[in-house]
Amino acid sequence: MMKFRSRGFTLIELMIVVAIIGILAVIVYPTYTRQVQKSRRAQAKADLTELSQQLERQFTANRDYTGYTLAFTQSPREANSTVAYTIAGAITARDYVLTATATGPQATDLCGDLTLDNTGVKTHSAGDDNNCSWGGAPGP
Repeated sequence: MMKFRSRGFTLIELMIVVAIIGILAVIVYPTYTRQVQKSRRAQAKADLTELSQQLERQFTANRDYTGYTLAFTQSPREANSTVAYTIAGAITARDYVLTATATGPQATDLCGDLTLDNTGVKTHSAGDDNNCSWGGAPGP
């Protein structure tokens, strides 16, 4: 007589694997999304610094900030925007405030809006300093 060996997975083994994948997804996905938000926040800080440096070059050349227009108004610059950049209020000859406002999936970022002014003060509108600080006091 020939013996047949069963090959493959039993339904119980398959259900255990599905349960493990489900548990990992529940743990890993929120961590992944927080990390993506953190990297986008870091990019927004770098972009604000770049825009500030451009404004300072404008000031060096012309002795005032007026007449400057933002070189870019979103991040990422060529794809779907997750952060919008604006100049808060009006640029005066001696003052400006740059703002990075989270949009789209980044809108739930725990730090809120990021700002950088002509004196180098860097603030965030929400969150705590441990997670959001980038060299300045917390915002209002």
